[in-house]
Amino acid sequence: MAESVKQQQQNQWFVQWEAFDRDEVVFLFQDWIYPNTLEDFRGKMVLEAGCGGGPHTALVAPLARHITAVDLNTTALARRRLATANNVEFVEEDIALMDLKRQFDIVFSVAVVHHTNDPDQTVANLKRHVKPGGKLLLWVYAKEGNWLVEYGVEPLRKILIQYLPRKVVLGISALITALLYVPVYTLYLLPLKFLPYYQYFGNFRKMSFNRNFLNVFDKLNAPQVIFLTKERVQSWFKDSDFDIIHLHHYVGVSWRLSARRHL
Repeated sequence: MAESVKQQQQNQWFVQWEAFDRDEVVFLFQDWIYPNTLEDFRGKMVLEAGCGGGPHTALVAPLARHITAVDLNTTALARRRLATANNVEFVEEDIALMDLKRQFDIVFSVAVVHHTNDPDQTVANLKRHVKPGGKLLLWVYAKEGNWLVEYGVEPLRKILIQYLPRKVVLGISALITALLYVPVYTLYLLPLKFLPYYQYFGNFRKMSFNRNFLNVFDKLNAPQVIFLTKERVQSWFKDSDFDIIHLHHYVGVSWRLSARRHL
């Protein structure tokens, strides 16, 4: 494996988390870590790889013994959000290359690995931080089911949108979000499961406009994304001292994974 290049700080993430300083939708986080539950964090030493503005940190901190929240771009925002939590440590570092000199009961990374320069190297590094008997929980974008974003949205973002002021991108995202409500509450209410993102839009209907707005903005704002095949996700744990205990194609567009390290 080629030596990884340190990830550069990307201001887009600070802009995103500053604009959307909100509470996480609890059912989504619980879905992403399933079959684990929030209760599984109780009393544990936890590492969060890619904390963003701290919404997941805020869910886990009341239960965990201690949580180390790592991010390269937004620890200042997360620290402000969790200012009253005395069991949270924030570290500004590249999760693919960090060496925290300790291991954890649970290492989790939600919606982050697919934005790193080298997801394979990132996961390899996260595995090193899991203690024997501990768990690694991941949620990443799938290649399977994401053709419309990968071959439609992504080229447009790279050619045009990435060069626009972020305020303009926020405006475009708000407009797209509003327009999506028309098909999502008409066509997508019919039993037409062959439609792209059919399961995904089921979640759309459960969330607020602001949360859906964030999801759309994320697709247009993220400086890079790598869509991951099932085969590639499984390869992270071949010939390793981990067993995959759960791998599921969540709402047809992402992979949620739980793996346990051998004792």
